[in-house]
Amino acid sequence: MWRSLSKYVCVFFLLALSGLFFLLSNINVLEQNMNCQTVSTLYQLQSSIHTAFFSEAPFPLDRNHSYCGLLGQEPSPEEALEERYLLESIAWPEPTHHSESVSLDHTSDPAHSFFVILPARGRSEWYVGDQLEAFVQMYDFQGHPKSHGGDFLLARLHSSELEAGVAGQVLDHRNGTYSAIFPLLWQGSAQVEMTLVHPSEAVHVLRRLREERPDRVFFKSLFRSGKLSQTTVCNLCLPTSQKPLCNYTDAHTEEPWYCYKPKLLSCDTRINHAKGGYVKGLLTNKEALLFQSGVNIKVHIHPSGSDSVTVLPEKKDKADMERSSMKMEPTRITPSGYYFQGSWRALTGGVIRQFNDSSAITQCLKGKVVYMYGDSTARQWFEYLNDLLPELKQFNLHSPKNVGPNMAVDSTHNILLRYRCHGPPIRFTNVIASEMRYVANELDGLTGGSNTVVFISIWSHFSTFPVQVYIRRLRHIRRAMVRLLDRAPGTMVVLRSANLQALDPEVSLYNSDWYSLQLDGVLRAMFRGLDILLIDAWEMTLGHHLPHALHPPPIIIKNMIDIILSRICP
Repeated sequence: MWRSLSKYVCVFFLLALSGLFFLLSNINVLEQNMNCQTVSTLYQLQSSIHTAFFSEAPFPLDRNHSYCGLLGQEPSPEEALEERYLLESIAWPEPTHHSESVSLDHTSDPAHSFFVILPARGRSEWYVGDQLEAFVQMYDFQGHPKSHGGDFLLARLHSSELEAGVAGQVLDHRNGTYSAIFPLLWQGSAQVEMTLVHPSEAVHVLRRLREERPDRVFFKSLFRSGKLSQTTVCNLCLPTSQKPLCNYTDAHTEEPWYCYKPKLLSCDTRINHAKGGYVKGLLTNKEALLFQSGVNIKVHIHPSGSDSVTVLPEKKDKADMERSSMKMEPTRITPSGYYFQGSWRALTGGVIRQFNDSSAITQCLKGKVVYMYGDSTARQWFEYLNDLLPELKQFNLHSPKNVGPNMAVDSTHNILLRYRCHGPPIRFTNVIASEMRYVANELDGLTGGSNTVVFISIWSHFSTFPVQVYIRRLRHIRRAMVRLLDRAPGTMVVLRSANLQALDPEVSLYNSDWYSLQLDGVLRAMFRGLDILLIDAWEMTLGHHLPHALHPPPIIIKNMIDIILSRICP
């Protein structure tokens, strides 16, 4: 009897397991077929439990430095070698003491620091074509000279009366002293301006945040089916230990993106993408002192002596002077251009025309299709042309103006402008999920040709992630760009660099110019040698007299557009 009973128990147990397996494998179908009122009641119950999480902040990421490294396709040996080279090219000196242990008194203080203009090499006067050098000595808040490098400094040479300006190059001697080198490109007054953006101890904090806290900007998506909806947190990297994930890795580029799976909805019910918010409380009390407006964030360093020189006209014996100058000056710098009388003058790539009226721009763009991809700094170009050209009419695509996609048409002159934001991560509000496109995939969909112009600006939304994430994204774009230029060599491709922006203690932790500088170095290296036009937004914002802004003012945008139009219509 017991032997017979144990047989039935085994059969019952197998049937129970089969039923449980069937239930789990068909749970989504069952959820969709449930009565809506029943589902809504269940949803209200679980929402009351999880509301605090979804409305406040995401779960903290695993602190193992490898959460992003394991995502996406493993790099090939060639890609890994390039990545290593790129990371070494932007390596930044480390301070001798970590920010957790150092006090503010021993960090770089722009008020105690100074710069001095060094005498002309071998001469008592300055001439156009010479190089000017300024020596910078950094001191701490106690008035002691710094003994290590790593401070983030900006250098600019300018003349307010001539509306002239050029970016200088800063050399870190890694002993608390720096050299700022400027080319002398105009006759007349030239004034040196030195700025401490961040002390080395603050840069150490920014590096740590980039590697350990890429979740400090988090994202969210709305899932909806019928009357049932739920919002969950999304990001490039999410800890799998918290709850199940929806995997939205792109099939073509294998760019990763994840959202936490809703309790009662399937992953294919995602409606949109949006910025969720910023994580607060990232710094210790000591670290917070390293980020103070007016104290150690973008503060000018005062000169010791005069901060300006008078530049004389270029000497007639230019060849002899250049040979002598090259012997005397071991470091020669060549910026991409400079401002004079308010207009940008390129030092390479030909003469820049001034397109000062809309009719000239319209004639230049006649018969052109212009595609603009990227963040809001790419959208600025679309908005500038759309506002300036009277016959260009924006077509209503029923999408948010500041998100896109946007399209404008001039049917008389056969001009088409299109803008589309790049794929995640992007800190826009309410991007429709179906409109989330990767730039590389968009480039692969273009026919190209001599009447096609492509603008790309992609950098700002990658500042909170490890640099490897940005390298991977640019690698896909570069490959697609090469394919486009191979099949349609007449296509004009314009790539925009990062630019400087206004900083305060909060913005510095998410969008510091130091992050932008690092990304900019990677971008320039990865696209060097390709037949494209690089718009040097970094030098164009550094050289200009107007305050730094994430979205540069219209006069700088005009100068950028003039460069592009001069290439289209030389």
